[in-house]
Amino acid sequence: MANDFYQERIRRCCRLMETAGLDVMVLTKPANMFYLTGDGRLCAYAMITREGELALGVPSTDLEDVRRLAHFDHLTGFEDEVGMIHSIAHYFERFGIRQGVVGLEYAFLPQPRMGMLTHPHAKPEGVVAKDCTPIMSELRLVKYEGEIEAMKKAAQVAVQGMEAALEAVTYGVTESQVVAAAEYAMRLNGAVDFYRSYVSSGPRTNVAHGLPTLRKLQEGDLVMIDIHPVVDGYSADMCRMACVGTPASEQQAAHDLYVEALEATIAKAGAGVEMTELERTMHGALEAAGHKDHIFGPPIHGIGIEFEESPLPPGHAFFHGEAAPPPLDANVVIAIGNCGLYTGPWGVRVEDTVVVGPTGQSS
Repeated sequence: MANDFYQERIRRCCRLMETAGLDVMVLTKPANMFYLTGDGRLCAYAMITREGELALGVPSTDLEDVRRLAHFDHLTGFEDEVGMIHSIAHYFERFGIRQGVVGLEYAFLPQPRMGMLTHPHAKPEGVVAKDCTPIMSELRLVKYEGEIEAMKKAAQVAVQGMEAALEAVTYGVTESQVVAAAEYAMRLNGAVDFYRSYVSSGPRTNVAHGLPTLRKLQEGDLVMIDIHPVVDGYSADMCRMACVGTPASEQQAAHDLYVEALEATIAKAGAGVEMTELERTMHGALEAAGHKDHIFGPPIHGIGIEFEESPLPPGHAFFHGEAAPPPLDANVVIAIGNCGLYTGPWGVRVEDTVVVGPTGQSS
């Protein structure tokens, strides 16, 4: 992306920082760094002042790679964690920030990393920390045209991966081999990474997030496949069901009901709609058919650079350290179908990635 594209994101970020009373932010979450700089990697940080200066600190081994890939005003390298702390202190000095408020990603940072970023050798004593999670979530909420195009590519790659996975579903193969088929096809068609790929079979389809095992598929098994390829830095989310042989009538009925509920929810995903209304639509259809006790988790989550991000339903958002979402805007991208229907002996789930369109429209 062109530098002026990142400059616009940084200008928006600075406006939100001013409103929140932040003088500077230090970001270590790769997705947030990627959004503002075009590069997000582990063991690195980005520092953004309210005036829009952007500094990066990365391992010395990565300097040339970052110079080639990232947008920044200042760049420094370090050899270890102590060097990282000292480089942060150097930037505070360079920017003349000795008093004020630094934004940190409370929802992402474990306690030891929080302690590292607030260490007296990292930040000045007169600088206090405040959560900047809501700022980054708000920035990333509505997607630009280029982001949506990247996500459409990821969705196309997911289709190709799913076709390969479904073809691999045969008696005697393992769940791991089904995943291998999906991920190999997605790599061949442009995926550079994946968020976790889930495959569960037989009684394991009653597991909410079934990581693949060496269990061999048996005759009559349902198979749940959920994939999240990353293309051009953005993800898509797709879940489908298969059966080794012919599903039982109650399994087919549950699957068909779930698809009907999913399609009804997708049809409502237009600008101005509350996440809670979409949640009620999905859950309501399942509950009306007698499955109130068979639902687990929220049916909707945002998707973008990460396969789960804002917006999240209010209750789910709270436990992720996020604010309750406002009504949906056009060009917010969500995955619908996440809740699943889990009967005990088996479960079904179907999920799709949806771009929120103008009022009453989705794609």
